[in-house]
Amino acid sequence: MSPPRSRRRASLRAINGGGRPLIGFRAAGSHRVIDLAECHILKPELFALLVPLRRYFAALKGKYSIDIELAQVDQGVDCALKGFMPEGLDQTEDLLDFCRENGLARLTLDAGYGSEGFWEPEPVTVTLGGIPVAYPAGAFLQATEHGEAALVGAACEWLAGCGQVADLFAGLGTFALALVSQSKVLAAEADRAAVLACRSAVNPARLPVETAHRDLFRNPLRADELAGFDGILLDPPRAGARAQVEQIAASGVSRVVYISCNPSSWSRDGALLAHAGYELAELRPVGQFRWSTHVELASLFIKR
Repeated sequence: MSPPRSRRRASLRAINGGGRPLIGFRAAGSHRVIDLAECHILKPELFALLVPLRRYFAALKGKYSIDIELAQVDQGVDCALKGFMPEGLDQTEDLLDFCRENGLARLTLDAGYGSEGFWEPEPVTVTLGGIPVAYPAGAFLQATEHGEAALVGAACEWLAGCGQVADLFAGLGTFALALVSQSKVLAAEADRAAVLACRSAVNPARLPVETAHRDLFRNPLRADELAGFDGILLDPPRAGARAQVEQIAASGVSRVVYISCNPSSWSRDGALLAHAGYELAELRPVGQFRWSTHVELASLFIKR
């Protein structure tokens, strides 16, 4: 279970509530925004930005509803605002002052036409497996460093001794860049920005990681493509990876590490592996979302 005040990314909303800005999470099953006076979930660096954000939004006129994405990166806090664009020179200069005074690593704005960079004094990175990786705005990042360490540690332990590993749904390379110290890795991912970020990190370091831009939902790696690997790691979105798991089940690869953020889809996919002769050898629950019912799973399946 991740400790309090360890969440390094969050999605918040700012609204003009009764003439003053409210910033917080939405209430469960509602669009109502709960204004945050304190927070035992977010890292202090993220929560500290709410007061200056309220101060800036207080000067705005008219009604607004702004989505706020915050993430802790190597250079500080990465902030993205959706549904907002400064109007006129004064508002723009005030926003530049806000970025400077609060030491933001980056600020991106989206007025409905896609994300645009507004402030980035130096390229923003996140360190994965000891390697700085360019961090595209809005890219997926494990919610806590503690949770990431638990999941990565399990994967490295279970895939030790595997010379060739396929990392499927690889994202920025969270697992690939940790596994590369013990294996050659194929990192396959559908998000083009994430693939390019991972590739740009591994190529200069001459790491044995091959990156592949591939939609594993529509075009999964086939059983014959997987047969040359000693181990497979997959970390799919909440929907699971039925089509890809069917190919894994048919491949006969000896070890499969399945990281899941949804026990329901994991159970469905795990049944496919079990039916194909894979045994669930170990299961570790990881709680990155403290004080919630959300749980993630690290699991090891072995072909018998």
